[in-house]
Amino acid sequence: MNLRVRALVSMIGVFLLLPALGGTAHATSAGDVVEARATTVYLAPGRLLEVPVKAWHLRYRSTSATGEPNVVSGTLLVPAAPYPLGRRPVVGYAVGTHGLGDQCAPSAAMAGGTEAELAIMSLMLLKGWAVAVTDYEGLGTPGDHTFMAGLSQGHAVLDAIRAAVRVPDANLSAAAPVVVMGYSQGGSSAAWAAQLQPSYAPELRLRGVAAGGVPADLRAVADHLDGTGDFGLAAAAGLGLDAAYPELRLESHLTPEGAALFGDARDDCVGDLRAKLGGRRLSELTTTDVLDLPEWRARLAENRLGASAPKAPLFLYHAKGDEIIPYELGRTLRREYCARGANVLWTGLPAGGHVLGAVEGAPLAVAWLATRVAGLPAIGDC
Repeated sequence: MNLRVRALVSMIGVFLLLPALGGTAHATSAGDVVEARATTVYLAPGRLLEVPVKAWHLRYRSTSATGEPNVVSGTLLVPAAPYPLGRRPVVGYAVGTHGLGDQCAPSAAMAGGTEAELAIMSLMLLKGWAVAVTDYEGLGTPGDHTFMAGLSQGHAVLDAIRAAVRVPDANLSAAAPVVVMGYSQGGSSAAWAAQLQPSYAPELRLRGVAAGGVPADLRAVADHLDGTGDFGLAAAAGLGLDAAYPELRLESHLTPEGAALFGDARDDCVGDLRAKLGGRRLSELTTTDVLDLPEWRARLAENRLGASAPKAPLFLYHAKGDEIIPYELGRTLRREYCARGANVLWTGLPAGGHVLGAVEGAPLAVAWLATRVAGLPAIGDC
């Protein structure tokens, strides 16, 4: 799909949604609910092991990486039992990489019983917290998924929280304590939510943000993955940035083979991305050094985390043996946040791989978030 067609599809999708809002775009704001439809989520395929929560599939207003209004989908999970300690806390949960096609969206995975990260969400649901899970821009809604476009992802996380408290039947409070958590792509999204919250969503009572395996520097990650079995993830990031920023014109820099492979990848989930593009190099599929073009350098710099300090406390964690996101990138982000005055607690995990880092880090992150919800002091180690 070329850029003009993609833009037209996105515009049509937005205009088709306007009647559901009962007004024009001027009468809406980020976080407004377009649709909240009751749904059911499962822990296993075949509609097995229904998760005992109240759940809604959401479509809500958000903001693109270039500041344009858009509509994003997601899922809201609320425990059925009353919360005994006042206002029920709300978690903005940012999932890791699922893929580029609508069928890969977390909402689709939860409805089909294939969402692995429900195990992590369950740790928070068991504490009585509501969990708002964004699908991100273009994953489950018209247009291409803007994978790894940090501003878009951070907006989507914050607006999922705003939307959650605007679902009437959810009985959530806009004055509730809020925390954010994510790993990998979700770690980037969580960190971006932390950076953006003071200016973008200052009304949210953000108590803390846990971000793990954070790909803080996309250029460094792309260089690291080039020629490896996980090159498909770097290719997906290229497609995501191209979807977010039309001036990048990725298609005009691809070889015929590159155009075929990248075009085929636009609707793939993460397993197919790895299988189809594993071992390839960007130089084999492009006619120029794309990442060194001025427009690409500018957008990569814009999407590099660490330029400003979040006001909320941060828990950053990273696997020492991470083969996808180099451990040093996490350490660098921690140093940069600390240098800018952020309150950061850092944990290097003994895990020998990226996925194991998510497994080892999740209980630590949830426990740290629980201390934030309880209002205990956040002690950093900068």
